[in-house]
Amino acid sequence: MKRLAGKEVADKIVEELKVKVEELKSKGVNPKLAILRVGERSDDLAYERGVLKRFESAGVEVEVTCLPVDVSQEELDKTFDAINNDPKVHGILVFRPLPKPLSDEHMRKTIDSGKDSDFMDNRNMEFVLSGKSDAAPCTAEAVMALIKHYGIDTKGKKVTVVGRSLVIGKPVALLLITANATVTVCHTKTENIQQECKNADIIVACCGVAKMITPDYVKPGQIVIDVGMNVDSEGKLCGDVDYEKVSEIVDAITPVPGGVGSITTAILLKHVVNNAERQI
Repeated sequence: MKRLAGKEVADKIVEELKVKVEELKSKGVNPKLAILRVGERSDDLAYERGVLKRFESAGVEVEVTCLPVDVSQEELDKTFDAINNDPKVHGILVFRPLPKPLSDEHMRKTIDSGKDSDFMDNRNMEFVLSGKSDAAPCTAEAVMALIKHYGIDTKGKKVTVVGRSLVIGKPVALLLITANATVTVCHTKTENIQQECKNADIIVACCGVAKMITPDYVKPGQIVIDVGMNVDSEGKLCGDVDYEKVSEIVDAITPVPGGVGSITTAILLKHVVNNAERQI
């Protein structure tokens, strides 16, 4: 079994970005990310810690705004508008999905496309749909960066994506189609989802359910990419795949932590730095 670690992928991206950051600062531009978080979900907090560590290593500022889980829609939108209109901010990350009954509709419609670090804006998503964009929502782009780094061939391969969110499931499916894979997207209404996974050459697990992908979903020869970031019953960070059991069967698998998540923070950094460059 090959362990597809994300650290070496992320480190390569970050080292290249550090040079850009120094160049920007020499011109009086200090790249800055603004994070807007509602509540304190464990997976959000885990990702936030990773972002803070990654950005600090590159010398890029991060400002976190945390609102209570019972915040009103009006207050949420007002807070977002203040961040969106701040000229010192080059990138915005909103943790989604938002707690019910809050909506991200106002944010998606009004976000400055030049600060949209995770493709909330439908106009940015259109570029992903067209297959003409080099960038995509951070986690989806991170999956493709891992695939490229490890030389995983997607041409003509059957890929099963477990999850259909706008944050990861749908965009990563689009990117994989652009990379000439044959993609099946599974979700809660999919019948015989275990067999759909077993039919695949590559599985991308992004359903947000801790250890959902068990040995019953896999077979020898497969590559499993685990995008999940959950907390198990023991309070430990884990993915959507039962790593210990599944890794004994498949040919290659990403760990959690230490897999796609570490690349995602590097991609987020890239988006913010690139946004800062475009503003010069």
